Amino acid sequence: MVPVIALVGRPNVGKSTLFNRLTKSRDAIVADVAGLTRDRQYGEAVWQGQPYIVVDTGGLTGDEHGIDTIMAGQSLQAIEEADAVLFLVDARSGRTAGDEMIAEHLRKRDKHVFLIANKLDGADQDSIIGEFAALGLGQPIGIAAAHGRNINPMLQAVLGEGNIETEERDENGEIIERLQVEPIGTKIAVIGRPNVGKSTLVNRMLGEDRVVVFDQAGTTRDSIYIPYERHDKPYTLIDTAGVRRRGKVFEAIEKFSVIKTLQAIQDANVVIFVVDARDGIVEQDLHLLGFVLEAGRALVIAINKWDGMDQSEKEYVKTELQRRLIFTQFADQHFISALHGSGVGLLYKSVDQAFESAMTKIPTKRMTEILEAAVAEHQPPMVNGRRIKMRYAHLGGSNPPIIVIHGNQLDAVPRSYTRYLENVFRKVLKLAGTPIRVEYKSGDNPYADQKNKLSERQVNKKRRLMSHHKKAEKKRRDKR
Repeated sequence: MVPVIALVGRPNVGKSTLFNRLTKSRDAIVADVAGLTRDRQYGEAVWQGQPYIVVDTGGLTGDEHGIDTIMAGQSLQAIEEADAVLFLVDARSGRTAGDEMIAEHLRKRDKHVFLIANKLDGADQDSIIGEFAALGLGQPIGIAAAHGRNINPMLQAVLGEGNIETEERDENGEIIERLQVEPIGTKIAVIGRPNVGKSTLVNRMLGEDRVVVFDQAGTTRDSIYIPYERHDKPYTLIDTAGVRRRGKVFEAIEKFSVIKTLQAIQDANVVIFVVDARDGIVEQDLHLLGFVLEAGRALVIAINKWDGMDQSEKEYVKTELQRRLIFTQFADQHFISALHGSGVGLLYKSVDQAFESAMTKIPTKRMTEILEAAVAEHQPPMVNGRRIKMRYAHLGGSNPPIIVIHGNQLDAVPRSYTRYLENVFRKVLKLAGTPIRVEYKSGDNPYADQKNKLSERQVNKKRRLMSHHKKAEKKRRDKR
């Protein structure tokens, strides 16, 4: 089985930096701020051909309160799941009370624990060994995660042959099968403004407290990918940070969070857009929906916090949604309560339908038949006295479906006729939950660059016609 390695330690000791170094990615946000990581972040890595899974966690201090208590619970859960634990300490700061508290907890667990002294640059190796020997976790391995120093010797110590046992056994000694972390199946990004209930919805869909939920806007800072199965069907849920109006984003960390959210939208197959029913649709929601449509992603709209509202408020919200979301009529709307679970299970039906529509495959013959029927029902307009000709259509891509139409003078097709074709294809093919793009390709004129060379007889005929035309013009002027 693929080994799972958890990175634990105090805040700001370099866990996310090491995570990015091992996974060769920028999946974890890194900044010189303590307590930046809040959720468990999983990543895939390979060392000398051997795959393994790395888990980044939030920092542990021992005196957690408020949101830090929930973060600590996430870190402790990662320790329980892991085959090996890399306990990171700060070589510059030395041993602290927080390090001793974490070491005491790790000594009580039946885990392979490796003491990693990060930020080794400029520190004395002997003094580090003496400093952290009191933790009772063996000799520390000195590294510099930011510069990649001593990473290979560390992995040799952790993943070397026979160092850790990756098979988990039950009371009878039989191997327990464990789901491997792979971003497979339908990727579902849960997006929206801060504090609309995205993380609560993710936990409800998973059936466990997988991500940190707290009554504070901006709790989620990173995009967390969570693979799982439902009814033997694979999915990957992506919990994202809330996106506020640009004018209200001041911290650099929040700017990175917004970038990660926009990247998650690009990476997803289906987007669940969460709206707070009590706040309704605001301008920022429309901007975020515009980005989803520009990316061409399938869409499901979830109106959260629907419980507790009286009937008049519900009717007003429905009217406003119909008025302001007219450009997303193709998307299913669900009125849910992520906290209590009402209506959440119905989201999967819409997600599956939207994904199937976005990834649909239609033969060229069928596409052309639909185009011919649409043109026969409603002809395209005339351009310079000539009718726009549409010859055939084919599918040019998926997620979103791209319909490529070939013909003549297609550069002059008005937007209204393009919308008509989109609606026809959507209705006939029964596509739901996904935007459709129509692209045109006009045939090139093979004689466009060739000048017609006239014969001597044609030149004389043209001269006579011009002479006759000039005489007729002169007669008209004389009559005036």
